[in-house]
Amino acid sequence: MPDHIADRAGLRGDCESCFGLCCVALPFAASADFAIDKQAGKPCPNLRGDHRCGIHARLRDKGFTGCTVYDCFGAGQKVSQVTFGGQDWRTGPAQDARRMFDVFPVVRQLHELLWYLTEALALPPARPVHAELRRALEKTEDLTRGTPEQLAALDVPAHRQEVNVLLLKTSELVRAGTRGRRKDRRGADLMGARLKGADLRGANLRGAYLIAADLTGADLREADMIGADLRDADLTDADLTGAFFLTQPQLNAARGSAGTRLPDSVTRPVHWTARA
Repeated sequence: MPDHIADRAGLRGDCESCFGLCCVALPFAASADFAIDKQAGKPCPNLRGDHRCGIHARLRDKGFTGCTVYDCFGAGQKVSQVTFGGQDWRTGPAQDARRMFDVFPVVRQLHELLWYLTEALALPPARPVHAELRRALEKTEDLTRGTPEQLAALDVPAHRQEVNVLLLKTSELVRAGTRGRRKDRRGADLMGARLKGADLRGANLRGAYLIAADLTGADLREADMIGADLRDADLTDADLTGAFFLTQPQLNAARGSAGTRLPDSVTRPVHWTARA
């Protein structure tokens, strides 16, 4: 496994090595997350000439909460510096800019899969499938290094399905070691649910809708969090120690406190209110 993948250094956004691709390639609509409408391929009006955000320190105050939640998993620097060899979309041919914007979301999806596969390989209970996981990781990494044409033609859903089979096996192996009844809440509608202090240890929360759910003090240890929607969920004093397949964007979308216990793979969002 490449060192930059093993330690996840290459799976975290590095804005210094990117040409502001998320601020140009992606569309957004005026909503609670964004103050304005923007079409895909059109630069955000807050994007400066040096590819930096002009209101980065005030994004939430200015109505751009969605920007503070987003993470490209390192796809921005991969597309900017590897796929297009450091060619700035501002100065290169127009057709190259369009291809760059088309390829960016594809690589972002592949990098998210690399994040999950890397974590799965670090989970001791998943050792029976480590060899398969390693092959899937190497294949996914190879795909990210394809030409713009290869990436544009890639069937990402098909590859995601292949990887998902292994991630499901990983989840079953990890959660099998959790004592007690392991709740299956896969894809469950738990929007606004009152789950304060709930015992969700080892639960399957894949794709669960936990929008605005009260998870204050909940036990989420060893829970499978892949794809769980945590927008505005209250994780104050919740215990997510050992929770797996949890990403930084999920946490950034939630609310929490200094008492929220987190796995080492993620960091405490800066906007969470620290408690005295």
